[in-house]
This record gives sequence, structure tokens and C-alpha cells, in this order.
Amino acid sequence: MSGGRTSGYGGPLLVTGLPRSGTSWAGKMLAASGRLVYVNEPLNPEHPPGRSPGVLDASVTHRFQYICPDDESPWLEAFTRTVGLRYGHLAELRRNRRPRDLARMAKYGTAFRLGRLLGRRALLDDPFALFSAAWFARRLGCRVLVLVRDPVSFVGSWQRLGWTVYFHELLEQPLLVRDHPCVEELRPLVGSQDRIAKAAALWRVARRVTADLAAADPGIRIIGYESLATAPLDRFRDLYAWCGLPWSERAAGRIAAGCTAATGTPATGFSWTGLSRTAFRPMDSRAALGTYRERLTPGEVSRIRDLTSALQ
Repeated sequence: MSGGRTSGYGGPLLVTGLPRSGTSWAGKMLAASGRLVYVNEPLNPEHPPGRSPGVLDASVTHRFQYICPDDESPWLEAFTRTVGLRYGHLAELRRNRRPRDLARMAKYGTAFRLGRLLGRRALLDDPFALFSAAWFARRLGCRVLVLVRDPVSFVGSWQRLGWTVYFHELLEQPLLVRDHPCVEELRPLVGSQDRIAKAAALWRVARRVTADLAAADPGIRIIGYESLATAPLDRFRDLYAWCGLPWSERAAGRIAAGCTAATGTPATGFSWTGLSRTAFRPMDSRAALGTYRERLTPGEVSRIRDLTSALQ
């Protein structure tokens, strides 16, 4: 099983997709290669995991911050340092000095430095980079993997967590609306309290945008969360080749452990854990596919299917 063929690609990677689409899981499974430095959500507007200038020395103003060539300053310089694994200790200390912040600085600073010495590559796991995927591919040379989850499972996960989305954060970015006009379809739901309709609308718009991005750039690849969860070893082996990562017994073992929870372990879940503040934890990936039945009524499932049927 070791020594699988790779694509020859050796640049940075971006794993993105709407929050709760499996990006942390996929990112950690790719990091099992031992050839990557995992960087969690540098564009997240919350601290932690975001707003850490040592990792990304730029100011995030919106969720799903849109970055394009017309407005790439200071993003290009900041992300060039990030994917180059150059940690900014002084920038971090000027902003974050609590004990946990210092521990995170030590962890990331060490990982970045060791990664450079060992020739490892940066892996950015960031749902908030979704709408900017083309910029990451073209300006930073990233291979971009976009996770897409079945809309019912996606909305069910958001419902369980009590999450909602505030569309003004997308609509107040004129370059985003210019480049992806379908974002305007979200405007009628601004201020709505209908969380199911809003989550379904976000899924629908994101699906259209990512399909267009992938069609225009071979460096952007869409993969279904369900296909990964159903056959993780086969699907991740294929992704390893596409990402230029060597497949090994060690990687296969770590992926098997991360996708097969012990008896009695919840099929899936969400919790910020570790200094990296990642949502990943080992799960039974196949069992996770049916958890929406515990979160949504049959009527809600039918409604979500209706709201997203054109793109399923």
C-alpha cells in the first residue's frame, strides 16, 4: 500500500466548504500524511482560532471575507507568509498575550519553523475562504479542495447547533456581489428568523458559486462529504494523489482510526478542541450520514429538499 503515485504537485493546499461540511475532518486526514503543516481557519473572524496575526497578519472584517485581485492588499503579502510557514511572533505578541495565546504561539511558531526545515507544505483548513477559492488557486498556487455536504445533513447540523447566518456580511462586500451575482438572491432573507430557509439558501448559493469556480480552474476540486464518509480509504487515497501526497501504511492507519469510532462513541459531533481550535474528532463516518434523522422532522427534510432541489 505504501509508495502510491502522486501528481507531482508540491504547493500549498486549501480545504474549504461551508462550515459543517467536513473541512476539519478532511484536513486532518490529509495531514495524516506527515507532509503538511495544518493551519486552522486563519480567516475566522473569531479569536481563537482566527485573529492571530502570527498566523495571518491581516484584518478580517467579514465572515466569508472575499479576496480577489482588485482588493488583494494586504492579503497577498499576509497569506504569502502564511503558506510560506513564516510565523510572526512580534505581531502575535502585540495582540494576543493570554496564557492560552502564548501556548498557541509556541505551537504554531514551532510547527511553522519545523515545517520549513523539513520541507513540509501548508494546509489551510478554512470554511471562510470558500468564496475566495479562485484567488487562493491563482494567486497563491493552492490546490483547493471544496467539501460539499448533502443539504439535508448540512441544514440538520446547523439546526442542532442553533446556528444561523447573517447575509449582510456577504451582501456588504460589493466585489463579492459583482463577481458572484447569485449572492443577491440572499437579500430577501436579510433579517429573517427562518433558520432553515436561510441555511438552505446559503447552501444553494455556495453550491452554484463553487460549481462555477471548479469549472473554470482545474486546481479547484469539489468532492462530496458523503462519498468520503462512505469509502474513506479509497477516496482519501485518490485525494492524496491529486494533492501530491505519498500514500503510506501510516496514513492509511491514521485515516482508518479517524473514520471508525469505537462502539458507543457518538457518530459525529462538534466541539472546539486543542490549541488549534479545530472541530475535528474521530467519528464513525458511515454512521454520521444518517444523523439528520435525529435532528429534523420528515416535514423539515421535505422542505429542505424542495428548497435545494434544483442543485442536488
